[in-house]
Amino acid sequence: MNVKFGRDWSLSRLCPVPWVISLVAVGRTGTVRSYEAALRREVRQSQKRQRELERLSKEQAKLSAQEQARLEVETYENALEVLLSVQKEQGPIWDWVQIASSLPIPCPQRHSYHELRTLQTISVSPGRKISADAEIEDAKMKDQGIFDQQLQSYTTEMAEWKRLKDLADRILSREHKAYIEALVENSPLRELSSLGSMLHFTIHDDEVIECEMKVNGTQAIPAEVKSLTSTGKVSTKAMPKARFHEIYQDYVCGCMLRVAREVFAMLPMETLLVTASADLLDSRIGRMEDKPVLSAIMPRNVLAQLDFERLDPSDALENFQRRGDFKASRKAGAFQAIIPLNPKDILRSGVEKVRLVDLMAELEKMRAEFGSKTAELKDRNETLLQPIS
Repeated sequence: MNVKFGRDWSLSRLCPVPWVISLVAVGRTGTVRSYEAALRREVRQSQKRQRELERLSKEQAKLSAQEQARLEVETYENALEVLLSVQKEQGPIWDWVQIASSLPIPCPQRHSYHELRTLQTISVSPGRKISADAEIEDAKMKDQGIFDQQLQSYTTEMAEWKRLKDLADRILSREHKAYIEALVENSPLRELSSLGSMLHFTIHDDEVIECEMKVNGTQAIPAEVKSLTSTGKVSTKAMPKARFHEIYQDYVCGCMLRVAREVFAMLPMETLLVTASADLLDSRIGRMEDKPVLSAIMPRNVLAQLDFERLDPSDALENFQRRGDFKASRKAGAFQAIIPLNPKDILRSGVEKVRLVDLMAELEKMRAEFGSKTAELKDRNETLLQPIS
């Protein structure tokens, strides 16, 4: 009995503990069954975990696809919003009197901050006098580098100051070439070019500036409508023609308002004559031709009364003398070419301040016409009063 116990004890030391416990409790057959049951439970747990991981993976992929779809639709809607809110932006208002009277920036002075600090450190650290010359030289070079950098910045800023001051003097002197330079070099109207528009300015006199604007509607306006379905997928459909013309109308009118805002913020002008043109099909030749579709005369004082954050661009154009009916064009499904307004129409519009020289010329013309009519009536009366022979 002692020997048998000894064998069992020695066997327990040679075999894994779970096997010994099972052997003592239920014998070899029960041990195998317990092991197989434990293995099956482990397999079931692994399979369950795998299925859980696969489910989470599918949900994550599904969520990722929905996020991508949402991002695609948001990008589309934001691009459309940029097109329809172009009139809300405006660059800074330029005060050319202040620029012309501004003083130049002071010239930088060379300082010896690092050199003096190095000398002070060496004076209280006798052990560093061996390398003093090298440290002082490095400090001098650092001070010189700072001064050179400041001098370079000063040279650049002075050149810009001189350019703007010279431009301000020329603008205040009513030099028309300076007006164009200011619009080309300093105006944020380049944004309109990125949106598909080209601008050409003409200065007629000190008060009136004209802008010809080419709008590429087929490139600026998207040809599709994107939206999210109830399942979170992207739905893409061709944009209806009526909706396209509605967006195009608001975009063109918004561009015209934006041009007016930038011109009046940049230049001391009182009236802007702006004409928008687009590619229209010429049925006579079967090709697309650039034709004017909307023209408007925009006085500064009228534009200043508009609330650009809340207005509708198409409705806002009704505040100005204009030529072209986009609403009728929407119904017809195509834009109609027009004869654009010209500077002569500005005087008839009654919205521009009449200059004294123009008023005097008009009075002289009226006086001459009145004198001619008076002389004609006088001759007629004298003829009637002559005695009949």
